[in-house]
Amino acid sequence: MFVFASKANTLPWLRHLQCIYNLLIYRHCSYNYLQQLQQMKGVLKMARTKEELKAAALKAIDENREKIMAIGDSIFSEPELGYKEFKTAEKVKKLFEELNYSYTDGVAITGIIAPLKGKESRMKLAIMGELDAVVSPLHPNADPKTGAAHCCGHNCMIAGLAGVAYALKDTGIMEELSGDIVLMAVPAEEYVEIGYRKQLKDEGKVHFLGGKQEFVKLGVMDDIDMMIMQHTSGTENGITGTCGGASNGFLGQLIHYTGKEAHAGGSPHNGINALNAAVVGLTAVNAQRETFKDDDHIRVHPIITKGGDLVNVVPADVRLENYVRGANVEAILDAAKKVTRAFEAGGMAVGAQTEVINLPGYLPFITNDGLMDIAYENLVDLMGKDHVIKTDAAGGGSTDAGDISHLMPTLHANIAGAEGAFHSDKYRLVDREMAYIIAAKALIMTAIDLLADGAEAGLKIKEDFVPAMTKEQFLKDWGNL
Repeated sequence: MFVFASKANTLPWLRHLQCIYNLLIYRHCSYNYLQQLQQMKGVLKMARTKEELKAAALKAIDENREKIMAIGDSIFSEPELGYKEFKTAEKVKKLFEELNYSYTDGVAITGIIAPLKGKESRMKLAIMGELDAVVSPLHPNADPKTGAAHCCGHNCMIAGLAGVAYALKDTGIMEELSGDIVLMAVPAEEYVEIGYRKQLKDEGKVHFLGGKQEFVKLGVMDDIDMMIMQHTSGTENGITGTCGGASNGFLGQLIHYTGKEAHAGGSPHNGINALNAAVVGLTAVNAQRETFKDDDHIRVHPIITKGGDLVNVVPADVRLENYVRGANVEAILDAAKKVTRAFEAGGMAVGAQTEVINLPGYLPFITNDGLMDIAYENLVDLMGKDHVIKTDAAGGGSTDAGDISHLMPTLHANIAGAEGAFHSDKYRLVDREMAYIIAAKALIMTAIDLLADGAEAGLKIKEDFVPAMTKEQFLKDWGNL
């Protein structure tokens, strides 16, 4: 600070001016100093432990319980299939607008992304929920036009995501985390309507048939360090929460048999029956099953989506969709060769033309011990130790979270709330508190553990992670299958 020098021969009026100036400078510096002290005091007062941050988050979720329940129920009542979740997306956007969160919509047709900034950006955590439903026309809550029904709990996933969004609004939690959080509502996890999605691919609207895969292709995941999510499950032997487990991957197939039309009663000898080709092909596929190794967990389950046009016309246009699932990519590709050969044999047997199109399905899921350890402690806090296990048995199902798990640390926890066979008319959501509220609490508690205290826990997991493949390898080797 500049201060007038004091000299003996200074004029009286100049000395007076000097005193006034020095006093003003002193008061200005003192005011700034006090302001700094007050700011430091505020920061010190705001600093909270992880447990205090969690308590604030859980309180916010409880206070918004009815809103969270409402969005879960609303999505359940209006199920939509993948890449068609327009009404569901509007509900998520309305939620983000209510909370004054900036978001990007239309990502992979219907996806929505809302980034939230921490006090530091030492790492970035994605929290995902899925928008789509499955087809179960006999379910009492199925859409009467499309047959879509939420028989896999994805409405609960969006309710959980909504709970996280409420937990981070006006609670000061983000201001105390050393990492950013990105809320992601993702389309098209259920790999269904393969023909329709192949059409979207041919039109250039998507590259992948699964939403998370498409997020990777679009670059949405480029700056994400890890991803966490949860999926609704049933209760088995008193277990209401698991931190996930390995699951199968798969390859998708479209099979098209082209025959020759003729009068089915008057001159079938003039036709080539494409349906017979399909029947022979399916029989040949079944003959391959004993060649699959038990350890590879191969599952092959085709359906006929078109069996002909009229009953009195020899079928000339027959189409099938198929999955070839397995526990590892090598086994999946080996099984797919056998299955393809079997389908082609059906066409050869009756003289029909056969086209088999292989499409990249989902990669097997790779668990992450660091994320599972953190999630386990939080699930125990919420449910009790007797109701939680860390690692579930390897599942025969598949998820595009498997693709993400090859690129970054990924958590796919399972939280109860449903009963009955999933993907069927027997599925029922019986515990909304567990499926909506506890799920949201588990996600936000895990996020706080990862990003609080300088994001120490999250950075350690990131440092220890070795990706199974790079994004470039994923797009080249799996995306161009």
